[in-house]
Amino acid sequence: MKTDSRLEKVLASGELAVTSECGPPRGCRPEKVTEKAALLKDHVDGINVTDNQTAMVRMSSCTAGILIKQMGLDPIIQMVSRDRNRLAMQSEILGAYSFGINTMLCLSGDHAKFGDHPMAQGVFDIDSVQMIKMVQQMRDKGLFQGGAKIDGPPKMFIGAAANPFADPFELRVMRLAKKIKAGVDFIQTQCIFNLDKFEEWMKGVVERGLDEQVHILAGITPMKSVGMARYMKNKVPGMDIPDDVIKRLEGVPKEQQPEEGIKMAVEAIERLKQVKGVHGFHIMAIEWEEKVPQIVEKAGLYPRPKV
Repeated sequence: MKTDSRLEKVLASGELAVTSECGPPRGCRPEKVTEKAALLKDHVDGINVTDNQTAMVRMSSCTAGILIKQMGLDPIIQMVSRDRNRLAMQSEILGAYSFGINTMLCLSGDHAKFGDHPMAQGVFDIDSVQMIKMVQQMRDKGLFQGGAKIDGPPKMFIGAAANPFADPFELRVMRLAKKIKAGVDFIQTQCIFNLDKFEEWMKGVVERGLDEQVHILAGITPMKSVGMARYMKNKVPGMDIPDDVIKRLEGVPKEQQPEEGIKMAVEAIERLKQVKGVHGFHIMAIEWEEKVPQIVEKAGLYPRPKV
């Protein structure tokens, strides 16, 4: 074991892991964090806390993560290189670990032009691969990136994201290999709707033996409506939503579409359980956290293992 992370313990046990997501508020109300986190209690092994997602200003990931940790739950703080240079990143990692946060996700972040401050200057001092390497060096060597010794290294379980659907597709496995070489421990993928293409990507992952070097959590997002599906298909970069998904939601009355979306998510989990190299699921129920327990239970992933 590299860390005390609950997520690492579950994955090391051979059980399928389950994580979910909690977007911090666009304000200073701590109850907005704790209410969401309470909905996920006992059904997940870690709660991702997003970091100014879509380049919109929100409560800091680290602060929201501390609120979740104080509830006795297991936050996974996200950190984007868009908003910080390497000094600020390392400083925040030390602060998070001092509060007992031991799991994080390294990301580059959406460009500021997509958010509510398009005039903001992106930092991008290092990218997500370099961030992974930096955190690994802090943990395993006890050194800052500049070479100085850390007085009490942060033992972080290191995660990153992967999008099997981005172009060019043939480079997606190679991109994963770079993150593994840098020292990543687990991967959470983009939302999976094109299961055939995801399985093709996983085939490439397994052929290179990468599934034995990293834990891959398949991204699952339940659709609330056909309108949401159309929006994600046409407006969200990096998303691959086949026409079959749209047609299936169109085929049921509007009031039944949320339940159909949950049914589709559960079916996807059941299918992906059989895919070699999938070690768990990351359920991104966007502002629909109350449905995560239902999905976890219907998919046969409850109760969560004791570790």
